[in-house]
Amino acid sequence: MKNLNQLLNQYNLRPRKGLGQNFLTDPFHLNKIVSTADVEQTDTILEVGPGPGALTELLAERAQHVVAVEVDRGMVNLLRHEYTDLDNLTIIEADILKTSIDELFQKCQLPIANHQYSVVANLPYYITSAVIRHLLEADPAPKRIVVTIQKEVAQRIVAKAGKMSLLAVSVQFYGQPSLIHHIPAGAFYPSPKVDSAVLRIDTFTERPVIVSDENLFFRVVKAGFSQKRKQLKNSLAGGLQRPIKEITPLIEQANIDPKRRAETLTLTEWGRLTETIR
Repeated sequence: MKNLNQLLNQYNLRPRKGLGQNFLTDPFHLNKIVSTADVEQTDTILEVGPGPGALTELLAERAQHVVAVEVDRGMVNLLRHEYTDLDNLTIIEADILKTSIDELFQKCQLPIANHQYSVVANLPYYITSAVIRHLLEADPAPKRIVVTIQKEVAQRIVAKAGKMSLLAVSVQFYGQPSLIHHIPAGAFYPSPKVDSAVLRIDTFTERPVIVSDENLFFRVVKAGFSQKRKQLKNSLAGGLQRPIKEITPLIEQANIDPKRRAETLTLTEWGRLTETIR
């Protein structure tokens, strides 16, 4: 691949702060991401935010097909001109948050059954949570997601009961997250102000918690974390707009101390609480 600065200059491009563009340039870390994704010759890879294509090229060398989704038209133009020799690469100009996964694969004329593709992405910090949730809720769902995100956010996602957050519960409901690798800020151009991490999420074929109403489950969890420094009975009452005297016995019925805080609850306890409230 050409030198990044030369490549950007050739197409009169610059990293766009508004899109959160920080391009990973270090070959060691790029290869670490590919190895983390366990890419095989039979795999279809959905790459979100390929930028100038450093990771795209490595993925295409190993996968059967790579679908690269990029919102920046200038980068799309660069990719289409620089990688014309990769016949297993499809480049789509689209906003991943406004596009269904099924629609993407239909555009590529790729029939993708459930859990037959993986996602690899270097995500802008400001849309990390939204994109991960969008991918986890996709139909068809990926079998695996490997994302480069802010280190602090990755640590929050893999947290256990006692340090849980709304984001951690939202991810762990759909898959098993693992923090694989740290990437220093200096490995990017331009360098962000914080370090990053490679996070791998292996999605579940069956939910770890069975609830009758998933929408209600997330309403209850969101309410619980709405005032996370308060006791559960207070945050749930405020978040669900129901009296404390009504909420407290429901929490007790779920065999949970109403004085606990949301961050201490396990997924199983959130599931039990949801069913009791329902």
